[in-house]
Amino acid sequence: MYAVIRAGGKQYRVAPGDVIRVEKLGGDQKQVEFGDVLAVSGNQGEIGKPQGEARVVGQILDQVLGDKVLVFHYKRKKQYKKLQGHRQQYTAVRITEIAFDGQSFKAAEQATRAAKTPKVVEGGAAAEEAVAPKKKASAKKQASAHASGAGSKTAKGRGTSKSTKSKGGSSPKKK
Repeated sequence: MYAVIRAGGKQYRVAPGDVIRVEKLGGDQKQVEFGDVLAVSGNQGEIGKPQGEARVVGQILDQVLGDKVLVFHYKRKKQYKKLQGHRQQYTAVRITEIAFDGQSFKAAEQATRAAKTPKVVEGGAAAEEAVAPKKKASAKKQASAHASGAGSKTAKGRGTSKSTKSKGGSSPKKK
């Protein structure tokens, strides 16, 4: 059993128990009702426009921000560059009920999760191994790597791979 709803200018295929992200819904409400139901599935996979009143009810879980989108405007040869970021606000909604033509399909109740507690390891040696952080490289190894120049560039090595000498014909002429 599923329905197709319209919310925030977009269409969503939802079933009882689904969690969807819709454009931010205002207000401090705990439940939201979507009245704009476009299609509902029926028996044996039949789908059609609902006859009469149809509604989809959801429970608001959270208000979240989407991924950052970078908007970069650029005009070549005009020294024009503009960078702007944007994060869209969304509302996470869990669909609890789909009702149409006197029928109602509800989602199973979802149990709230208990907070996880950290595991306690009993015993002297096992507890120290579980808690002790990994050791860093010894000071001798770090000093030898630094002296050999591993991972760092010297002043001579910073140039390009091409030779800096000209290959003739491009030297300035004296007058």
